[in-house]
Amino acid sequence: WLQLHPEKRPAIILCPAHLKLNWAKEIKMTLSDNLNTQILQGSKPYPITGEIVIINYDILKNWVEELQKIKANVLIFDEAHYIKSNSALRTKATKKLAKEIPHRIALSGTPIVNRPIEGFNIAQVINKAIFPNFMSYARRYCNAHHNGFGWDFSGSANKEELHQKLTETIMIRRKKADVLPDLPSKLYSYIPMEICNTTEYKRAEVDFIAFLTETKGEKAAEKASQAEHLVRMEALKQLAVQGKIKQAVQWIRDFLDTNGQKLVVFGVHKTVVDALMKEFKEEAVKVDGSVSATKRDEAVVAFQEDPNVKLFVGNIQAAGTGLTLTAASAVAFLELPWTPGELAQAEDRCHRIGQENTVNIYYLLADGTIEAEIAQLLDEKKAVLNAVLDGKEIEETQLLEVLIKKYKERRES
Repeated sequence: WLQLHPEKRPAIILCPAHLKLNWAKEIKMTLSDNLNTQILQGSKPYPITGEIVIINYDILKNWVEELQKIKANVLIFDEAHYIKSNSALRTKATKKLAKEIPHRIALSGTPIVNRPIEGFNIAQVINKAIFPNFMSYARRYCNAHHNGFGWDFSGSANKEELHQKLTETIMIRRKKADVLPDLPSKLYSYIPMEICNTTEYKRAEVDFIAFLTETKGEKAAEKASQAEHLVRMEALKQLAVQGKIKQAVQWIRDFLDTNGQKLVVFGVHKTVVDALMKEFKEEAVKVDGSVSATKRDEAVVAFQEDPNVKLFVGNIQAAGTGLTLTAASAVAFLELPWTPGELAQAEDRCHRIGQENTVNIYYLLADGTIEAEIAQLLDEKKAVLNAVLDGKEIEETQLLEVLIKKYKERRES
């Protein structure tokens, strides 16, 4: 829609914090490299100059007045269920911002027909005339009643009528099953993540570049010093993971809450697997090097058959081969291994016989770090890209050589 209406600027993109960089990436790919896209950060407002302005719900309350000054033509609010609560500050801020913006588009994977009360605020922001009164909406569609302690709006009523009213006015709904014939067997997405330890990471990166000054650059990867290169690069990778883990957890939580689907997540290090299990222990199972063969089978069966087990957390080496995880049609990678073929093996845990859906594969990558460098190589270097998509092996040293060369060029520039 933004592409079809280039005259509708400025446009504001409102989304969860962990999706801001992804929106910027998609805008660059879809609209234009030259488009002035501004990502707002922090709670202290500063001048807004972007044609496309990206902001997250958590800081919106601090920016509403500044955003009103730019007289935006479009408001797109992603993961619109974020404003389901009337009392939430982000809901109040979103409503206030939307008042004077002529074009308003809400995006959500949550079927609001199943949770009628959660759809009221979304409909209000898009077109207040459809449901002008909260209590009449709640009584008609939420089976609102007083339970002796207060009003209960958690029920549902007249769902077919609500669905018809929404689809005839403001809602376009597309389920995966509706478009499956047009989709490839696998869909790949890079999801950029912000890191919270930028200073620590940059210091380690500078040390690594200084180390390269004392070596013979990419040729060193072929010799005895390869091990030291690996150790130093691995340190950068682990710092990147530490910095993005909070946002990655939020992305996983949003996926599970809004898609109604199961998810397989792969990491490399035990600390990553353990961190995820701590966050999702009530609805997750894991397979890593510490899990016995019996427990491993039990974890797979639980994931495949128990509707309450929504998340499978696996170590790429321990869980990346041999398992069938077709209860999920989505795979997320929190860490990238050094051998690209391992990625293809791991993603095929879901893409196996018995899988009837397109498999969505997400790479949750720390932006501006070595992870992004590797991702860029996957795009730029055909051999590496083929290794990921088609499972063709390439020598580990090839990847190291190219990475070292990139860092060396950065040092010289």
